[in-house]
Amino acid sequence: MLGSSKRHVFKPTAYGSTRSRRRIPRWLVLMFTGVVLGSGGLLFLQKSYGPIRLTVEQSEQLHYDLNSVNMDKQRLQSQLNQQTRDLTETRANLQAQAVELRKAKEEAAKLTSDLQLFVDAMPPDPRGTSPGIRAASFEAKDGQLDYLILVMQDQGKTDTFTGQAELNVAGRYANGKSGHIDLPAFKVELQRYTHLGGSLPLPEGFTPRQVTIKIMREGSEKTVATRTIRVPR
Repeated sequence: MLGSSKRHVFKPTAYGSTRSRRRIPRWLVLMFTGVVLGSGGLLFLQKSYGPIRLTVEQSEQLHYDLNSVNMDKQRLQSQLNQQTRDLTETRANLQAQAVELRKAKEEAAKLTSDLQLFVDAMPPDPRGTSPGIRAASFEAKDGQLDYLILVMQDQGKTDTFTGQAELNVAGRYANGKSGHIDLPAFKVELQRYTHLGGSLPLPEGFTPRQVTIKIMREGSEKTVATRTIRVPR
């Protein structure tokens, strides 16, 4: 019995194996499941609601459009700056013109006041008519008769007068003969006073010596004012 070499074979008991099998921990399974679900949800969200991934062509087109927008922005900004400068310059010019206009009005008012003094100081028409021919001057030059006539109405008689003036010129022709010519009539209109100025053609070779001015009321041939003025040689 002491020398027996047989090994005793282990037999499981009636209650099964005495060593239990190893199982994956429940917490590890739950963690792995959570990782899988989380990764899948993230991919779903990125695909459904995340930014769209662009292709190479779309990316190049986007860069091109962005550069075009930047160029347009720079161009519009440049135009805006130029228009701002133009507006500033225009405002400055308008302010300068307003100052000049104010000065011109002040000077015109002063000149009007000064002119009124001269008007009041002008000697009356020798014939005492109103309107009357207060002053006149004539000059023969280059076949033309230049004239400047001051016609005035008396103070307080400033109803608008409308009529016409005629010039009868006495002179000498180139052959030595004397003669009279009537130049074309021209319109006269005034309240207190007016200057009549201009040029009228003379016959060829005719040298004027004196001019008789006649003023008639519109629609009438009656002379209301007349005066004779010598023409300087």
